[in-house]
Amino acid sequence: MRLGATDQKGEKWWNGLFSAVWKGQEDEITERADELLTRFQMGHMRDEYAGALSGGQRKLLEMARALMTNPTLVMLDEPMAGVNPALKQSLNEHIRGLRDQGMTVLFVEHDMDMVHDVSDWVIVMAEGRIIAEGTPDDIAKNSAVIDAYLGTRQGQSLLEEE
Repeated sequence: MRLGATDQKGEKWWNGLFSAVWKGQEDEITERADELLTRFQMGHMRDEYAGALSGGQRKLLEMARALMTNPTLVMLDEPMAGVNPALKQSLNEHIRGLRDQGMTVLFVEHDMDMVHDVSDWVIVMAEGRIIAEGTPDDIAKNSAVIDAYLGTRQGQSLLEEE
């Protein structure tokens, strides 16, 4: 598996990819960076500093950076946290696109609409333990998940109508 990341504050994000390790590959790296900027509708920001980007733009940047090495598996930590609804939709589309291209996408997320929309298989944890796994539809009906995250009252799920 390939892994790579850079996080130099104040540095233009794509410039941070030019290290001595990649000496002589600058053209290929620049081409890949430009391709990803275009894919994430950020081409017009090519010369911006990463620190000047909005929180949502940084989320897109994080995903683009994760794709620089053409990985077969991408790990995302709460990709929907702190983003507006329009960006959530965009991120959702990008993640579905990766999935549809055959890439494995492993993520931690609390936005259950996104989890249901994007996931083929879900593993739910509570208090450090796996409490359920299955398809998104199975998880949505799982009593252990409902109890752990929504609670029950006198043995009755809070989701059930009274």
